[in-house]
Amino acid sequence: MDTKVTPKKTRKYFVDWLRIALIISVFFFHVGMIFRPEQWHVNSTESFAFLDPIMWWLHIWRMPLLFLVSGIGTFYAIGHRTSWQYVKERLRRLYIPFTFGFFTLVPLMVYVERIDKYGSLWNFIPHMFDGGPYPAGNISWHHLWFILYLLLISLLIAPFLNYTRSGHYNMIRGRLIHMASKKMGLNLVLPVIILSQIYLRQYFPDSTHALANDWAYFVYYLLFFLSGFMLFTSDKVIETLAQQRRLYLAQTLISSAIYFLTIYLIDNESVRYYIYMVGSIVTAWSCGLTALGYFKKYLDQNHRYRKVLNEAIYPFYLLHQPALIFVGYVVLQWDISYGAQAVLITLLSLVVIIFCYWFIIRRFNVLRVVFGMKTRSKRQVSAIGQIVKPHVLNK
Repeated sequence: MDTKVTPKKTRKYFVDWLRIALIISVFFFHVGMIFRPEQWHVNSTESFAFLDPIMWWLHIWRMPLLFLVSGIGTFYAIGHRTSWQYVKERLRRLYIPFTFGFFTLVPLMVYVERIDKYGSLWNFIPHMFDGGPYPAGNISWHHLWFILYLLLISLLIAPFLNYTRSGHYNMIRGRLIHMASKKMGLNLVLPVIILSQIYLRQYFPDSTHALANDWAYFVYYLLFFLSGFMLFTSDKVIETLAQQRRLYLAQTLISSAIYFLTIYLIDNESVRYYIYMVGSIVTAWSCGLTALGYFKKYLDQNHRYRKVLNEAIYPFYLLHQPALIFVGYVVLQWDISYGAQAVLITLLSLVVIIFCYWFIIRRFNVLRVVFGMKTRSKRQVSAIGQIVKPHVLNK
């Protein structure tokens, strides 16, 4: 059994690439939200119904997989830290960016949504926390919910770090790894996730991202995180998953088909609800396993841009939604085709994000901290134009 808990020093490059791909997918997902029938922060006057099934399918599995990947990353980030050292590191990497974004980035987004009411930003600032929680009021954390949930999960597991180094934990983890390494064995997690949601969604049926009434989905993301932390940090599990990736791809296709058939073919509301819920959970899990398996197989290698992208991806996440809302608000007023609007919103938002990151944020340690990055020496920060030093690839 693979019971060793001490993280190996070998970097898991496929995890980096998957994290990068997932954050970029969040950006394009939110571009699509602008042109969906469902109300978003800014919307085109014309919506495209064909986007709905695509967006819902993507919505099912992207964020659960991101929590799973965060669980893997947390395992390797902990290393030999004590609980208090780990908490301090999480507060710096999560609480500070969340607080900064809550008081700066999010109010700017709310202002754009309500610009007709307040006119100028100067008029909005005294009212940025009026009216209570969003959408009735102006207080919101918008896309920062992911950072908040990840922070709370990190704080929840902190008291148990010593236990994760104990023989009893190693024994339990080893048994789980042994079972998970069998053919389709990773599905052993599904009953736990499904049962938790059957029970909790009776009381908290909707995904609100508001925490106070979102406990079913908080537990849902917590279970994905713990799965990443306990199982997908085992080389044995990951190697087996890569070998069985086609089986999990087949499971993904079948569960996705069940998900869509449930929506369109089953009339009984109660039956449809439970089949839909179970189908969406199995689809989320299956898509995550498939993505991990294929990334391990084909993208488990270093590249000179990996380190640069991996460092930039956190500021990219923080900036992407403000950029889309600001750029979207402007471009949607132009008298051009909807296709041209989509292309311009995408390109101009990327330009804004990349400019802000490359020429401003990464240069100043204060901004690096509030955007969740590590501080750098003056020599490192001033090293413009050198994407990555040659010796990095040999590490």
